[in-house]
This record gives sequence, structure tokens and C-alpha cells, in this order.
Amino acid sequence: MTSSRAALLFALSAAAYGSGLQRFEAVEPHMGTLVRIQVYAAGAAQAQVAFQAGFARIAALDDALSDYKPDSELNRLPNPVSVDLFRVLAAAQALAVETDGAFDVTVGPLTRLWRAGRVPDAATIAEARRHVGYRKLHLDAVARTVTLDDPAMRLDMGAIAKGYAADEALQAIAAAGCPIALVAVSGDLAIGDPPPGKTGWHVDAGGDVRTVSRVAISTSGDTEQHVDSAGVRYSHIVDPATGIGLTRSHLMTVIARRGIDADALATAASVLGPERGRQLVERHGATLVIR
Repeated sequence: MTSSRAALLFALSAAAYGSGLQRFEAVEPHMGTLVRIQVYAAGAAQAQVAFQAGFARIAALDDALSDYKPDSELNRLPNPVSVDLFRVLAAAQALAVETDGAFDVTVGPLTRLWRAGRVPDAATIAEARRHVGYRKLHLDAVARTVTLDDPAMRLDMGAIAKGYAADEALQAIAAAGCPIALVAVSGDLAIGDPPPGKTGWHVDAGGDVRTVSRVAISTSGDTEQHVDSAGVRYSHIVDPATGIGLTRSHLMTVIARRGIDADALATAASVLGPERGRQLVERHGATLVIR
């Protein structure tokens, strides 16, 4: 986004409040989607600093965590890896163990098949599944290293990276002097302090408008990304156990303290289904809304 376009967004969305703060909004493309940030600031100059901090943090994380970028840290896996990459992989592995692989970032060979926009044949899925499995991914917390048992393995952080990026951007924005903020990375929201004179931000949580603050909200489902074939809609979320895109039409929305948790739990709940998904989410002290 050019600076002139950002300035236009500031002017259009600024609104004065009795506290002396104004609301500003800006949008930039990152992580394969549009990232929208809202902040309350004393003026456009402060908002500009906050926006730059938030978008810069997301851009850096995209360089580290993207499986679309050939030269990303995730695709290169230099050892030792960065703190960010190790932190997200460690969280992913913990959830993989807890869900017995229903959540699995080694699912990359399968998700790449489904991105082609058609249903892969059974033999191709079977071959890709040979290179999937969280037990083949090993982390050394002391050396901060990552080891894969199979050189054909591919990692896909799409089910956890956006939530983490929203968390980190919100922290960067608060450090820039704007703790009253909301970061939306597609369906992943990280929400800061309440707006002036209000108890929270009004947001859509799975079709249910809620007033919330200091939480994260993530939604998983087939609304935007899917493959339609022979009257069946296959979600972009692939069940690692079968290698097939989910055909359940539920939208799973998780409200949790952190985006990294909300994002991953929403995907895990989608794979597990409503009953087991709710049990998982509630064990983490989070809320699941099913639509």
C-alpha cells in the first residue's frame, strides 16, 4: 500500500471521541489475504507509527512462516531456526500430540494437492500421505533445531500462523502506544483494550455479535476456500487421517485468550467434529461457537 492511500484511509475512518482519541483504520495485503488494523490514537501521526509497527511485524512473520514463499524460513528450515518459527512449531506439535494428529502441520503434501482446485485421485493422496505425520517432525528446544525424518515432507502453518501473526501485531501496536486496537488477518482477530467509553469491541463470533476485549477469535470452515466436485463441497481443511478435504459444512469459531490458540483450535475442532471439537476447545478454557 502506498503512503498516500494509507493517508486516505486515515482521513476516511478517523472519528473523534470524548477521551481525545480518534479511531483510525488501515488495510494492507499480507499472508495471502488483506490485513485490517484499527487503532485509537491521539492523532494521525501516532496511528501511522502504530500501523507501521503492526504491518511490519506481520510481514516479517510471513517471511518466516509462509509455505507459499520458496525462500521462507519454514521452507528452508535453517538450524537453529528463529524464535518465532520454533515457538509456533512447538505449539503445533503440542496440539498434534493432544489430538492424536487431527491437527498436524506436516500435512503440507496433502494441502498442496487440494490447492490445484480439483479432487486428487486415491493413488496420489496415498502417496502424499506417506510423507505426512507429526511423529516424523522433531524439535530440540535447547538447540532450537527442527529435524524431518522424510526429505519429502512439507510443513503447512496455514492453520496457526495467521492467529500468531495477529497476536504479535497487536503487541507491536500496543508497544507503539496504541493498546486500544483490533487486528484482523482474514478470519483471525486479535483484540486489545476496549474503545473509549465502551466495554469492548463489537465483533461477529460465528454469527453471534459479541462485545469483547483482550481476546482472540478465529473461524474455520469452507466458506471461502473449497473444491466442488460431483455435488460435494470439499473444504481446504484436510483431515490428515484420510488425506481428503472435509465435507462437513460447519463453521467453527473459537474465542480464546491468544490468536495462536484460537486459530489452531478452530482447525482442530473442524477435523474432530462438533462433539470432540467442543471437548477439546473447552479443555483449553476457550469457547466454541458452531454454525
